[in-house]
Formats: sequence, C-alpha cells, structure tokens
Amino acid sequence: MLCYVIDDEPFALMETKSVIEEAVPDAEVITWDNAESALQELRSKKKYPDIVFSDIEMPGVSGLELAIRVKEITPDTRIVFVTGFSQYALDAFKIHAHGYLLKPATPEQILEEITAIKRKPEEKKEKLQIQCFGNFEVFWNGRPVSFTRHQTKELFAYLIDRNGAACTVEELAAILWEDEDDVKSMGARIRNLISDLKHTLEEIGMEDLMYRRRGLIAIQKDRIDCDYYRMLAGDMDAVNAFRGEYMSQYSWASITEGTLTFEQWEKQGR
Repeated sequence: MLCYVIDDEPFALMETKSVIEEAVPDAEVITWDNAESALQELRSKKKYPDIVFSDIEMPGVSGLELAIRVKEITPDTRIVFVTGFSQYALDAFKIHAHGYLLKPATPEQILEEITAIKRKPEEKKEKLQIQCFGNFEVFWNGRPVSFTRHQTKELFAYLIDRNGAACTVEELAAILWEDEDDVKSMGARIRNLISDLKHTLEEIGMEDLMYRRRGLIAIQKDRIDCDYYRMLAGDMDAVNAFRGEYMSQYSWASITEGTLTFEQWEKQGR
C-alpha cells in the first residue's frame, strides 16, 4: 500500500507518518511539506497512492483544493484528512473525502480508516453486481447480464428496489402495467416474466437469488453487491457515487430517487 502524507507543519508531518507506519508496517509512506509538490509528483508518475492523508489548512494549495485535484488525476485514490480543525468536516464530505481525523491521530484510528475504505475484490466476485445509480444495470463477472425481455429486467429492478422485502404478483403487475385493468391477464404475464427471470439467473448460477413462497416473491440481498444497498449501509464510496439519478429508465423509481436525494442534501446541510 502506497500512502502520501501532506502537511506543512514538520512535526505533524512526521507524527502522521509514524502512526501510519505503526498501524500498517508494510505500507510505503511518502511525505510532502506542501500540496503543490505532491501534485507535481502525481502528474509525472504512473504509480498513484492508494490513500492520501492530508492536512487542510496549508499555504498555497489547501487540503480541500488538493483533494479535488487528486481526484481529477487518480479517481481511485482515497482521501483522508488529518487536521486540527473540526469545522471542515462538512466541506470534506462534500468533496467526497473518505475519512476525517483530528490531530493527533492514533495508530488505531488510522487502521480503522484504512480498514473501512479497503476493498475486498475476492468477496465481490462471488456476488451479482447491481448498479442502481444512473440507469439500472446488472453485471456478472464484469460482463452485462443479458435479459431476453426488457420487462424481465424491469421486474428484477423493482425487486432490487424493494430492498429484500417480498411483494405479490398483483403488486408487480400494477408497477409494470399501471394503466391496465385486466388483472387475470397481467397475472399470467407476470408469472411468465418471473419464469424468464429465474431462467436468466440459472444461466449464471444464481438461481437461489430469488425465492417464492405463498404468492410472494423477493430477492436475497446477501448474494448481491449493490450501490443502493451500500449507500443505505453508510458506505462512503456509494454515498459519494450518488448524483441524484436512480434507475433512471423507470418512472416508478422516482420515489426512491427523491428519498435518497433528500437524505443526501440533509447530510450535507443544504
């Protein structure tokens, strides 16, 4: 793991470097006493840091401005602010920082931040990848899942939107064909779509993702890696990835979209 530490105060710079090395002994830690030098290094190198630990109040380029520029160069780099001023926490959230520590940081706090933002690709490979932000998309092993009918995909999207809660055939029919009154005909079509969805999931070995019982149908959340679910759980990567668009191709998704937007605005103090 490569870490940059940026702080214009020499003592604070070395102190933060020391606690990172204590928390993660195998980490490579490079220090900078000003943000501009660190940015120049980033622009000239192809090897980018996994995490940047930065002060906020610095002469020239501030830590907040630094974070924005770092994200432009290397979007996957995580930003953790280590500062003596608590009033910048809201600003840090708005620019998609992944952590915020008050000086002096401890090895335990550093390790907690690193653990929280570290990805575990081996776990994600075992799960169906669901994208809800923007358009609704489904991926398996990095490739889009092919649905034979667009309404099968929409049915699956609604089950995902239900967040693991069960729904009836009638509810699904009302969502997919809200302007129709022939309940008997709609029920038959929904059952065909459910059968089609089951076949699609069987083709990728995920047949146990969906379950039915006594006229109810739902999905098992523990087999899914979903940006929407991660946002609800407080994952900062997912929170920062939301840009006000949720399952954009489906009109019924506007209710959840509005709820997520309102909650994000509240957290940002808007």
